[in-house]
Amino acid sequence: MSQDVSSTECAAPKNPDTEPAAPKNPDTEPAAPKNPNAGPWSRIPVPGAPLSPPPAGAEARAADNKRAADNKSEARVPDSASEARARNNAIERHWSDRPNRSQATRPASRPFVRNRGRHAAMSRRQLWERRYVWSLVVSDLTAGVAAGVATFMVRFGDAVTQYNRAYTFFSALLPVLLLLVLAVSRAYERRYLFVGSDEYQRVLRGGVGLIAGAAVVSYALSLDLARSYVLVALPGAIAAVVVLRFLLRKRLHLARSRGENLRRVIVVGHELSVIGITRQLRRERYHGLEVVGACLPPDADGIGVAGLTVYGTFDEVASAVEQADADTVVVLSCPELDGAAVRRLAWQLERDEVDLVVASALVDVAGARTTIRPFDGLPMLHVEHPRLHGGSRLVKDVFDRLGALALLIVAGPVLLGVALCVGLTSRGPVLFRQVRVGRDGREFRIFKFRSMYLDAEARLGELRHLNEHDGVLFKMRDDPRVTPVGRWLRRFSLDELPQLLNVLLGQMSLVGPRPPLPMEVAAYADDVRRRLAVKPGMTGLWQVSGRSDLSWEEAVRLDLRYVENWSLSLDLVILLRTVTAVVRSSGAY
Repeated sequence: MSQDVSSTECAAPKNPDTEPAAPKNPDTEPAAPKNPNAGPWSRIPVPGAPLSPPPAGAEARAADNKRAADNKSEARVPDSASEARARNNAIERHWSDRPNRSQATRPASRPFVRNRGRHAAMSRRQLWERRYVWSLVVSDLTAGVAAGVATFMVRFGDAVTQYNRAYTFFSALLPVLLLLVLAVSRAYERRYLFVGSDEYQRVLRGGVGLIAGAAVVSYALSLDLARSYVLVALPGAIAAVVVLRFLLRKRLHLARSRGENLRRVIVVGHELSVIGITRQLRRERYHGLEVVGACLPPDADGIGVAGLTVYGTFDEVASAVEQADADTVVVLSCPELDGAAVRRLAWQLERDEVDLVVASALVDVAGARTTIRPFDGLPMLHVEHPRLHGGSRLVKDVFDRLGALALLIVAGPVLLGVALCVGLTSRGPVLFRQVRVGRDGREFRIFKFRSMYLDAEARLGELRHLNEHDGVLFKMRDDPRVTPVGRWLRRFSLDELPQLLNVLLGQMSLVGPRPPLPMEVAAYADDVRRRLAVKPGMTGLWQVSGRSDLSWEEAVRLDLRYVENWSLSLDLVILLRTVTAVVRSSGAY
């Protein structure tokens, strides 16, 4: 018989050696069967019932099953707590009228109905995920309509004539074709949404396929279709899709920072690994994974994971999922959880469709570099080398130089205004040039707008003890060497705009690791020198993730992640995130 859970919080596991057992009334409480082999976390209560109404006759059947279970438990003592839970009747568990935790915490005005045969947390997650996918569909249709109408009006005006009537049909057909192409490119599959660059990669691939398909069809059918219309409408639609999807994702990340739309995660592994993954997920909450509990090895005491509820051992993960109302299980690398154990765990979680995630021991290696290939029936994980040379890097160089040239033309008035402000408010040159280390250790001179007084380098020694950074960098939030105008330039990263000249000269990239000083490179460990395998960038993962607010170790980890997993779609995502990071100006000083 399943136990009733009436409290809204998960009960913390008790230590039988330190906490005395509460006295039981033998007249009112039946004695629980004892298992001499059970671990300290074996007594995990099963959650209460859902809120959907019971079917006809369910109460009578539940009472009969209860009496049968009681008679059976008196005749035979179970071997383990999991065997006792296996005897719980599905009707009683799913259709009992007793209140549970979800009912206690949810307002009565907004009842939640659990899908039958599916876990409540999973049902809640599918609700907001379904709404998010429909939002993507609406935004993609909006982008197609806007691109078609804008291109038609720019090309032909607002008058429909016999000459442009066919283009009216093409403009109306564009949103439908765009939606079909994105669906074929699997741009709506949830595994590629919410975080990462896979979503944008699939959108770009679908856009390229749409342009190529339009060219082939117009040639094969001898359609009199203006090239200017195709080359403006289709790329404009794809660009609008990327921007709207980025805005929707930022709105999702903002909701997750408020504690909404999060997956409830049970972490399974050793204490140190559990502590590490929990800290990282809580720091990067936009991933949408909220650690609500852990399952540790049988010999672990759980003292090191303070602030995190320990629900049991590796054999009690399924019960921990029910207890914590979780929808995702993350299994960390440990020798006790081999292939057979993970397979059995997947079978236990299959009924409620709880997601099972196995964390790889490959740190910061993206999925695009890994493929699973069978070898004599065994799945072998192959890791490809990062793309540091070849055609993809040539595409990146062309993209960087064309982008830098376009930005210099667009930002010309801003550059002129900033130069006047720097020159009129403090003595010294407008541009500040400094030696930095680039790709493969080659030195170059970086260009920046001067944001400090002329004696800044001489005064560094007397301020060295006030360093607020934990690495080889010197960072000080209220640095007295910074001019008043320089503080505003640094806040909005306007002092870095002249680095577009370095990008145009091929010394830097638009996106990449931060350009280090020679003295910093001299203090690098062997692993950190991997940052020099690519060109430094004006922006990067380090800049859009907090900049100076990050620790040295975290900044290095982000730069190495970029070096190992570079892609053009990742560059586009970082450039879009740079806009919001500059507006937010967090960590800029």
